[in-house]
Amino acid sequence: MAGKRKTNEAGSSTGLRADVLRALGVLKAATVDQIQRLSSPHLTYRHTTKKTAAVRKEARTASHRGALNDLRKHGLSVDGGRTRGGEEVRLLTASGLAAAAIELDRGPEEMGGMPKSAGRSGASHAMTVNETVIAMIRPKPDPNLVAGEPADAIAAAQACVDAPDGIGTITSYATEVALPATGTWKNPGVGCAWADIVLTAPEAGLPLLFLDADNCTEDAAIIAAKFDKYMRHFRRKMKDTDGQNKPMWRTRWSAPDPQWGDATHPPVLLVFHQVGKRTALKQMEKVAELTREHWQGQWAEGGFRIYNGKMPIVATTLELLREHGPAGPAFRRFGRENYQNLWDAIGNPRRDAALARRAEAARRRLEQKAAEREAQRPVCADCGTKFTDDRWKASTTAEWGRGDSHPHLCDDCKTRALEAERQAEQDERDRQEQERQEVEAAQASKAGGWLGRWRS
Repeated sequence: MAGKRKTNEAGSSTGLRADVLRALGVLKAATVDQIQRLSSPHLTYRHTTKKTAAVRKEARTASHRGALNDLRKHGLSVDGGRTRGGEEVRLLTASGLAAAAIELDRGPEEMGGMPKSAGRSGASHAMTVNETVIAMIRPKPDPNLVAGEPADAIAAAQACVDAPDGIGTITSYATEVALPATGTWKNPGVGCAWADIVLTAPEAGLPLLFLDADNCTEDAAIIAAKFDKYMRHFRRKMKDTDGQNKPMWRTRWSAPDPQWGDATHPPVLLVFHQVGKRTALKQMEKVAELTREHWQGQWAEGGFRIYNGKMPIVATTLELLREHGPAGPAFRRFGRENYQNLWDAIGNPRRDAALARRAEAARRRLEQKAAEREAQRPVCADCGTKFTDDRWKASTTAEWGRGDSHPHLCDDCKTRALEAERQAEQDERDRQEQERQEVEAAQASKAGGWLGRWRS
């Protein structure tokens, strides 16, 4: 025990250190508070009786601070400066990133790069990326781990559990992922797009989603230019292991067809955080106008648009995402007026509804046609049974220049009728044969009588 304590002086458990490695392996730069809310959400509802928010925060993050201190002792993590709010930012070293890759079961090329301004200028963009991931996941506490806390804390934890689910876990996400228009995945060319976040959650109906966070500090033209880079990557093709040319992104990720309604390219979600002076709504409008060529579909008969060759671009704010989650009306797709849940915003519900109406109309037409045909189906004149399709067809088919011998009878009755006719014919032949024999016998008898009289 003493040796273990010396190795991990902060006393953290192996499981807790693994949780921290997974969180930092994805987020790259994060505060202890963010790591705790992701890894152990039940702690958010603990220590509620402490006097001040600062003391409560210190208590609920103590175990994760200990794990980070132990990781730092082993050269796996380092301090990365402070946020604008004064919180310490923690980063992984190269060795820490390799250890995190093992915990996440990812190859080195899948770990992504380090976030923008990590540890510098308050790491505001990295913090917004982290908060976006947390808002998407909506980590839920285990109510059993909140037992014994005050009633209001238990109620708050239960309300979180009862709220709509988020999407995936920390392992469903990756950050700072290169999308090369030139170069390779491992060595992307200059000017490639970098996705702030990549979500893969096929179990939630989202096989692939790219997310970008903006603090309302960049000019809309700079944000819009990033979508030119996205499109260059989406259009790039290369040979896969099967020797077939396909979009480069499909050699790394998969998505079923049809995907995202009827759009050809994966969707991108923009999350605006009102930090800078530009308003989120104005940013959405300007970026939408500047990227129109990439997302605008064409009207089709039926009152919907088709998006072949386009990418769905959806926008929201961090505030709306936190409030509603992915399942709520927090998302506005460029070109649409209303806010929708994430799946509807990415998809094409008007098209789906129109196709469903067409399918229903076609089904009703088939039903009506079938009913009309059924009304015309013949009934056996003998037993009253409805004709089968085969019998109906046979009764109206001419063969060898003749029609059906019994078109008004079903198969069984026709068989019996034919058998009766054959029997009647046989009986008639037998009768005629009997009569013939009787005539011949009578003639023979008469001839014999004449001969006898003549001889006598």
